[in-house]
Amino acid sequence: MAKNKNTVVNRILHTVTDLRVREAQEGEAASRTITGYAILFGVPSAPLYDYDDEEAREVIAPGAVTKELLDGCDIKMTMFHDRQLILARSKNGAGTLTYGVDDKGVYFEFEAPNTVDGDKALELVRRGDISGCSFMFSTHYYDSAYVSRDVQRVDGKTVITYTVNVITGIYDFTLAADPAYPDTNCEAEARELVKELRTPEPEQPKNEDKLREQVREMRRAAAQLL
Repeated sequence: MAKNKNTVVNRILHTVTDLRVREAQEGEAASRTITGYAILFGVPSAPLYDYDDEEAREVIAPGAVTKELLDGCDIKMTMFHDRQLILARSKNGAGTLTYGVDDKGVYFEFEAPNTVDGDKALELVRRGDISGCSFMFSTHYYDSAYVSRDVQRVDGKTVITYTVNVITGIYDFTLAADPAYPDTNCEAEARELVKELRTPEPEQPKNEDKLREQVREMRRAAAQLL
């Protein structure tokens, strides 16, 4: 992973939220509407990493997500980030998944489909076995205009907060059984991100720039021989 402003990092962040199946009105059939929040603003995540001397968390800033951004995305509502377990979808603002943005965050609503997966989602939410949501997003993680970094010393420990100020894309909302734990999607990507974030800027390798310059020199030399 090259550590520069143009690097786009895909992330999954979990949200502890009060998922609900909307109550049916008197005389109506049992409701199949599931509601909740996929994104909460200003709420620290579970630690990205937590060592004896240092820990880091993420916060999604108010304004990082707008209705206009959401309306330009293709968002799948799934279970457990499994695209085979699709429950609803919004493509460019239209579809079976509805959402909105308020001071608290990004809320959603959808009718569970009359499928095995829809029935499963309803039962797990009603029972409380699924207790939160996750969402997959992208941003320029190493550009301070997109993600700012605050460092404090607390009880002898370095506490780093990465505030995501701008999200460039959102790809799914998902019903999650373990919303307190971040980065369950891909452990290798999570480890690589942690490694990059913990490496001081002056220690970043310059091999990639040197390699590109060598390639340019080789191309110039080859062109002179033609």
